[in-house]
Amino acid sequence: MRVEEADDGSARIVFEAREEHLNPAGTLHGGVLATLVDTAMGTAVRTATGDDDVPATSQLTVTYLRPGKPGPLEVTARVRTRGEHLTVCEADVEQDGRAIGHAVATFALLHP
Repeated sequence: MRVEEADDGSARIVFEAREEHLNPAGTLHGGVLATLVDTAMGTAVRTATGDDDVPATSQLTVTYLRPGKPGPLEVTARVRTRGEHLTVCEADVEQDGRAIGHAVATFALLHP
């Protein structure tokens, strides 16, 4: 996974899905997709918070729109609402120009 952009409450990451990322049915494992959207959204949150804030995922909902396959994926994430203690994000996953997943997450902002 590689972060391509991260600034001003948004992030874009790319990932090359390979055979080891597939489930027994031969499609991209849902856990891989969930990890990618969580990482992208966490990266977006970090661009919109202070250096001392630590975002922790408190809720994550992933909607799988169609099966993924081996090849490049792109995940775009953006902060939707930023509060003092909670921040809500959205992310979209595309492969070959088609949406394969959508996610919404709530992050708690921890102040160590």
